[in-house]
Amino acid sequence: MPALIEAYRAGLLGRQHWLPNIIAGVIVGVVALPLAMAFAIASGTKPEQGLYTAIIAGLAAALFGGSRLQVTGPTGAFIVILSGITATYGIAGLQLATLMAGLMLIAMGLTRMGGLIRFIPTPVIVGFTAGIAIIIWVGQWQDFFGLPAPTGRHFHQKLLFLLEHLPQMHLATTGIAVFSLLVVVLAPRLKPLRRVPGPLLALIAGTLLYKLTGPDGVRTIGSAFGGIPQTLPSFSLPDIRISHVVELIGPAFTIAMLGAIESLLSAVVADGMAGTRHNPNQELVGQGIANILAPLFGGFAATGALARTATNVRNGATTPLSSIVHAITLIAVILLLAPLAADVPLAVLAAILFVVAWNMSELHHVVKLVQHAPRSDAVILLVTLTLTVFADLVVAVNIGVILAMLQFLRRMSSSVEIRQAETHDLPPDLPPGVLVFMLDGPMFFGAVETFERALAGTHTDPKVLILRLRWVPFIDGTGLETLEEVITDLHRRGVRVMITGANATVLGKLSRAGIDALLGPENIQPSLDAALSVVKEKAAAE
Repeated sequence: MPALIEAYRAGLLGRQHWLPNIIAGVIVGVVALPLAMAFAIASGTKPEQGLYTAIIAGLAAALFGGSRLQVTGPTGAFIVILSGITATYGIAGLQLATLMAGLMLIAMGLTRMGGLIRFIPTPVIVGFTAGIAIIIWVGQWQDFFGLPAPTGRHFHQKLLFLLEHLPQMHLATTGIAVFSLLVVVLAPRLKPLRRVPGPLLALIAGTLLYKLTGPDGVRTIGSAFGGIPQTLPSFSLPDIRISHVVELIGPAFTIAMLGAIESLLSAVVADGMAGTRHNPNQELVGQGIANILAPLFGGFAATGALARTATNVRNGATTPLSSIVHAITLIAVILLLAPLAADVPLAVLAAILFVVAWNMSELHHVVKLVQHAPRSDAVILLVTLTLTVFADLVVAVNIGVILAMLQFLRRMSSSVEIRQAETHDLPPDLPPGVLVFMLDGPMFFGAVETFERALAGTHTDPKVLILRLRWVPFIDGTGLETLEEVITDLHRRGVRVMITGANATVLGKLSRAGIDALLGPENIQPSLDAALSVVKEKAAAE
């Protein structure tokens, strides 16, 4: 229980800290109530499974995670992935994929990969997050407007179907949805209601509107799912088959990667708000345990929830106690208020998800990056967004990261400078027939062409070619191979090659590659002056 132990050592578990954490936990639990049900329905599962996920995963991550303030549960980012798995493999397949993702997350934490997540470029993260937001928004049109279930597997097919049937919208359903959307957006701006979460206000107000008007044809949790059982989840193993395990490796890896990214980003935000510092590797382990336990008790994939974590911090939370109280609050809701959920219109939950999608999209951030970021970054963002919407999240992230890596390599290779030393860089008594080249930057496979082109521009062969590697931080295998080829070719042409100023790392790689033996020990010198002294001595001896 690393986070709890850390809180205890910091003196934050004393009685004087209980009340703010309890209050924060209750508020977060209230916020999580409509969101957990909405995310569950959008993911193709029953609403109570979203509550079970928030309870089990929230408790597990609080006890075993690496952040004192993180709140874990179902999130909007998972909807696209989970709904696809549920449609193909059913609930049992979703739970098996979640369990496998949990094992992957633990492996990532134990192998200390928590710090590697930060290397995913911002344009890729912003692009796939905005793409997910678009899919969630369009995916809620059916319940928001009371439309028939869309046909087709791909986004564009569903979008065209919904647009075609939009004139057939159910007016009563749409009215309740629009009313709920206005409540979510506007009610928190009223001073008396500022402390009450907008989603909860919409849940109550939209349900009351439905009960008072009693329109026909409005789908509710009761009519669609038979309500929510007034019982806690029971332990059960998912159906584990080897054939399913093999088929679900890809989806499980996607859940694990997205869960790792979102939980660590959320933990970073919490640290920034509260001045704390999380343990990224332990957080991955905690999220892994959460995703193993959740499907064993009727739940599905969970991760750190940014909105709930931020709410937790804003309301005074300082320890994992608040996240534990959040889970207890949801337990109390299930045991005491579950029958009331049957009258909640699905249109209300769709309206809540409209706002979730808007917040996820970070439209202002997308517009800012497209307008002001380097053109290559804007292209990477737009490509990732487009592929997320019209192709697949895994494809989008992979291609986005590959494009970012290629762009980075292009920039790195263009930053490598290989040039013939100017007169002011050289001592006045430079012996005749000596040519000095200066290398500035990493000599890796992306810079090899620059190196070869620079040496080819000499036109005439000098007696001695000195390569100054003083500003070369590292050299990779391709650089070593190219350097060996160049040295061999120059030796064949009767040119003596010397290397100066190489650091210990580069010298070690030259030695392992056999280049020091190819050159001879007298041709590897610590400085240009030392190399020139060797050249002068040899000239004097001749």
